[in-house]
Amino acid sequence: MILLSPGPVNVSERVRQALLKPDICHRESEFTDLIEGIQDKLVRAFAPAGEYLPILLSGSGTAAVEAAVTSCLPPGRRVLVLKNGVYSQRIASIAAAHKMQNMDIPFEWDQRLEAEPVQIALRQNKGIEVVAMVQHETSTGLINPVKEIGAIAKKAGRILLVDGVSSLGGEELDFVSSNVGLIAGSSGACIQGFPGVGFVMVRRDIMEQMVTYEQRSVYFHLPTYYKHLEEGSIPFTPAVQLYYAFDEALSELLEEGVPNRIARYRKMARLVRNRMRAIRMKFFLREPLWSSTLTAFNLPEGVHYDHLHGLLRERGYVIYAGQAQLAGTFFRVANMGALTEANITGFLDAFEEVLPEARKLGEERAGELDRLGGERKEKAEREAAEAKAAEEAAKAAEEARKAEEAARKADAEAPKGDEDAKTEDKPEVKSGA
Repeated sequence: MILLSPGPVNVSERVRQALLKPDICHRESEFTDLIEGIQDKLVRAFAPAGEYLPILLSGSGTAAVEAAVTSCLPPGRRVLVLKNGVYSQRIASIAAAHKMQNMDIPFEWDQRLEAEPVQIALRQNKGIEVVAMVQHETSTGLINPVKEIGAIAKKAGRILLVDGVSSLGGEELDFVSSNVGLIAGSSGACIQGFPGVGFVMVRRDIMEQMVTYEQRSVYFHLPTYYKHLEEGSIPFTPAVQLYYAFDEALSELLEEGVPNRIARYRKMARLVRNRMRAIRMKFFLREPLWSSTLTAFNLPEGVHYDHLHGLLRERGYVIYAGQAQLAGTFFRVANMGALTEANITGFLDAFEEVLPEARKLGEERAGELDRLGGERKEKAEREAAEAKAAEEAAKAAEEARKAEEAARKADAEAPKGDEDAKTEDKPEVKSGA
């Protein structure tokens, strides 16, 4: 099955085979060597200047984001969340769930984050300590300007927290020049491993501050991991086999080179976009906002996502639905993972093949909905007529009852003396000769 989703993604056979490595105990030196190797590869891939410390934990990308959010804020301080999609909304939800003081700036989901509202918020709210954002909002395929927001945070003396779960390995990002304080990532997505290992790369000076902050969580407290990792250990039982696969995926990434992987993804994205443009598919976002790894397309008129998804899945391709308020309006095609040009071309051929059938199924559904709508309307009109007739009958019966009751009452109230008077007025009839 070809997965055209932002996670999980297709992995190479080499990464898959890494799952079959020998079972080891996470308290032994073999696992210490494994996690230290992973940390070294993460630094080499994303932060070669050595300013950042990778913290590893078993869990999804969201687990890494939650660990970053809940660990980065000292008591009495606030986090400013910049929202323009599902995943930035999730950051706000995490902060709220942990009863952290947070402030949100909402933006339109088809627009990048803008500098001015952030500058105003930081100027007016001195209690803000951290600015949180998502680099690649995979809910729409939009890339946000990390460097611009990072410069604003740096000038204001604030820390920048970035959700890089779907961008690390797929989008350009210089941690140092962008003033990144913490960035969350995952073993899946553009790193092309299996999901299940999260990580947060923390600037060393910020980590030294974080060890003094209150602990809001047992499992997600980054200073706890930091302490154990410094001792060559990990605080909780990890998903050992997934660490093996993550390590292998990082080796692949370093061999390919991060710039080369980004270039490969961009080439794949162009294949998708050029072919879709040629058949007049409409894009959800304007071109300057596009990421390197995911594109959102409006559903053609009369085409339903479940039909399109089902027809493509029958042919071995899995696309992704819209989320939240955008569900049912568009679909997403990701080109991350261990995909080849042949995989992408095969998908595009299949898409053109199934589109007429999806339209036909949409017409049939529209006809069926019209029929059902007509039946419902006819039933409603019939029930309304029956209800009106019953109401009128009941009203007539009530009026008849009231008339009969009034007549009985009138009879009952008539004076009895009138009858006696009538009897006295009759002429006397005499009998006899």
